[in-house]
Amino acid sequence: MICFFMYSEVPIDIYKSLDAASEDEKWWEAVELQKLILAHNDIETLQEDIRNLPLLSVLNVSHNKLTHLPSAIGELHMLKSLDVSFNLIVNIPEEIGTAASLVKLDCSNNQLNDLPNSLGRCVELSDLKASNNSISSLSADLAKCSKLTKLDVEGNKLTTLPESLVASCRMLTELNASKNLLNSIPENIGSLSRLIRLDLHQNRISLIPSSIKDCSSLLEFYIGNNALTSLPVEIGTLNRLGIFDLHSNQLKEYPAEACKLQLSMLDLSNNSLSGLPPDIGLMTTLRKLLLAGNPIRTLRSSLVNGPTPALLRFLRSRLPTDEGMMVLLFNNGVLSIFYFLDATTLNVESATSTPGKDDVVAKAARLSLSSKELSLGGLGLTAVPSDVWKSNDISKCDLSGNSIEELPLELSSCISLEALILSKNKIKDWPGSVLTSLPALTCLKLDNNSLRQIPSSAFQAVSKLQVLDLSGNIGSLPEHPVFSCLAELQELYLRRMRVSVFPSDIINLKQLRILDLSQNSLQSIPQGIENLTSLAELDLSDNNISSLPPELGLLEPSLQVLKLEGNPLRSIRRAILDRGTKGVLKYLKERIVEH
Repeated sequence: MICFFMYSEVPIDIYKSLDAASEDEKWWEAVELQKLILAHNDIETLQEDIRNLPLLSVLNVSHNKLTHLPSAIGELHMLKSLDVSFNLIVNIPEEIGTAASLVKLDCSNNQLNDLPNSLGRCVELSDLKASNNSISSLSADLAKCSKLTKLDVEGNKLTTLPESLVASCRMLTELNASKNLLNSIPENIGSLSRLIRLDLHQNRISLIPSSIKDCSSLLEFYIGNNALTSLPVEIGTLNRLGIFDLHSNQLKEYPAEACKLQLSMLDLSNNSLSGLPPDIGLMTTLRKLLLAGNPIRTLRSSLVNGPTPALLRFLRSRLPTDEGMMVLLFNNGVLSIFYFLDATTLNVESATSTPGKDDVVAKAARLSLSSKELSLGGLGLTAVPSDVWKSNDISKCDLSGNSIEELPLELSSCISLEALILSKNKIKDWPGSVLTSLPALTCLKLDNNSLRQIPSSAFQAVSKLQVLDLSGNIGSLPEHPVFSCLAELQELYLRRMRVSVFPSDIINLKQLRILDLSQNSLQSIPQGIENLTSLAELDLSDNNISSLPPELGLLEPSLQVLKLEGNPLRSIRRAILDRGTKGVLKYLKERIVEH
């Protein structure tokens, strides 16, 4: 690593390969370079002699004064990561296409007018960052990079995003095309079913296509500062969406269908809204609702500019409950909302009538023979009838929303069971004897039960788990839970469990993608969190965390959602927190350099 030495050229010795070692050199001192970091210098030229480093896998020449790259860059067949950002590069040579192992390319903050067509031959490319250049179009050949997971073309001169790119790059989880000249969103945007973060703010977009409904993984959608006049009703089907930024558009109304979203932040500031649908009051997950800069006449300014919870309460109070237009029913702790257009024909009993419990149980048992799924959720059962076990060959068993205290012994015979849903019951003791008999189990949901104490070695019997939800079992987690035996775990939910210390063994879960530790009493996050390199979503909201370790910023390539609301954070300014996940991670990563 040769950084901050203010070199104007690459030291000539660097270009010498192992073959050029003199006879009296010790072989262990003359090893082939695999990583070359020359960032933050004044280097103006990278020589063609770079071909003498054939084993180079990482090359970082960012923050220099390069105006071009040598064609020999294509001869680095082992090169996986190339960072040439913050230079003066006018074009990237077509030879880049022969660097076939390239996985990550960062050419942001240069003077590029286009990207080479040959980049489409880099079929292993998964992370492309070309932001803050002067690129006016993307090559059709880029669609051949079907393994792309992250594409950042912010701050260019793009007028369109090719539909061929969207159709081919279905692995995309993050797309940033903000600060361009885009007039539209590709009609086939719904092809990106794995997309987690979509940033299109500061363009000229006037319409969101209805196919957006198929972006079923979307967690963050930024489309502020555009020309939207309306939202498609299909937007209400994005049930994972948490952040929706619509500021500085021309919206005249917020559709009732969009009130179904489970958002934590909704920015409607600087639009043309004259009122709000009362249904927004039912969006109880909202932590922040921004409305400033709208000509709203139906709400007092103290409500519009005041705390979000107060505004939501007021909107709920405006819902038409008196005239029989809406009925709220609670069943096993689940809120159901029924709307009726004509109060004179309202008949709640007939509207909610269902077959008898015995009939439902019998039907579920019959269906399990063909579907291999036994669904008995929300029936108020205190025990599972023994005659429902028509077959031991079931893959999923849903017993949620009942009053079950002990698991039926028949479950032990279901050795093919992959998913066991036990949410919202009255289970007090860890069902270890049953779980030991379920070797294929990959999903276990025991949230919102009455578990007293989970044994520290409890998870060893379910080592194949990919999803584990223990939320709402207050005080049940042992002091030192052994999570490391869950090597395949991808989702872990420990919400509202009165956890005061971050369970250190979680750090060993290399496959973990979602970690929910919200509504606990955590005061700090340990160093080592950066080892969770697969983490895409981290929820730390509603804890007592006052500072974050800078190392958390190292998760920036993978971490798409970081929820921090409801913490007394004093080390990070509000302006930085308001920038969202990406802004916070960037800030934290910069703090590492300062240490």
